[in-house]
Amino acid sequence: MTTSKARPSDDQPFDFNLDAVKVEGELRPFRFHFGGKRWEMAHRETLDQIVLLEAMESGGEAAATLASLRAAMGDEQWDRFRKLGLKSSQLTRLSQEYDKFCGTEPGESGGSTGS
Repeated sequence: MTTSKARPSDDQPFDFNLDAVKVEGELRPFRFHFGGKRWEMAHRETLDQIVLLEAMESGGEAAATLASLRAAMGDEQWDRFRKLGLKSSQLTRLSQEYDKFCGTEPGESGGSTGS
């Protein structure tokens, strides 16, 4: 006979309600100009952080950076953007401006409060 741990019933109080966490402020897309075109990146707060963390876990910082850019731009826009190529100084500046726009510091996750 298999013994399983009893799960608490749904009528028990929670220690924390993650559903109650709401994002404050405007979450409009970040827009920039590059290669003669206008590009748009979704606000970091709207991105699925699990996907980005999994990319970091499996492939390190470079994989996480690529996953973040792709997620923020969407597949169609990302496919066009990556064909242009990107210099190190351009990636650094884009990351800095996106971080500033989203209200995060370099290396800080989108869920961080900054406090």
